[in-house]
Amino acid sequence: MPTPIRLLVHGASGRMGRALLRLAAERDDVAVVAAVQRSVGQRVVDGIPHFTASELAGTPAFDAAVDFSLPEGFDPVLALCRGRGAALVSGTTGLADAQRAALDAAASAIPVLWQANFSVGVAVLDELVERAAFALPGWDCDIVESHHVHKRDAPSGTALALGESASRGGAEPRYASLRAGDIVGEHLVQFTTAGERIELVHRAGNRDIFAQGALEAAVRLARRAPGRYGLRQLLFG
Repeated sequence: MPTPIRLLVHGASGRMGRALLRLAAERDDVAVVAAVQRSVGQRVVDGIPHFTASELAGTPAFDAAVDFSLPEGFDPVLALCRGRGAALVSGTTGLADAQRAALDAAASAIPVLWQANFSVGVAVLDELVERAAFALPGWDCDIVESHHVHKRDAPSGTALALGESASRGGAEPRYASLRAGDIVGEHLVQFTTAGERIELVHRAGNRDIFAQGALEAAVRLARRAPGRYGLRQLLFG
């Protein structure tokens, strides 16, 4: 069996961060060497050292970082990965254009992957949306996303990514967002014309699917050459 990759979890106190730590402990191909969050109580939890965001530069060596934080935390972890020659897997949404440009620039030196949604099912949905848009020229395209009341950005990063795929197929997507209860994530892509309607839907039942996908992406990305990668490419390419 290959040596486990050394993993840094950035945004460890969030919902996704906690899921990443829990699920990584169940895998033989990853070893979490650092957990980074805004504030730290206990310094070592289950054998994993915890660092505050201001201590990021003092974290031990790692092969890949998985980042589910906020836009203001993205720049430091990207700079750290580039400085250390480590891979970066990020699911942080709401990035500014300059941050996306920095990610593209970093891809010349390290392998990077930014993904709005790490579900394998959503990766398949993304491909289906592009194909449907190409096959249905002139049809209306509407993307409706639903999430829990605490989600800040709207439309969701996943909805925007699906919209980009629809645009590549020639559609002009429109968006609608719902924030209600504890919905983990639902995305409906609807193509409509006179007398016909096609609906492509993905519903997430729990966040573990996203964490598992991100961990799998980190394992695969850590062994890749520098470049900008997508989940579809890593899983199915």
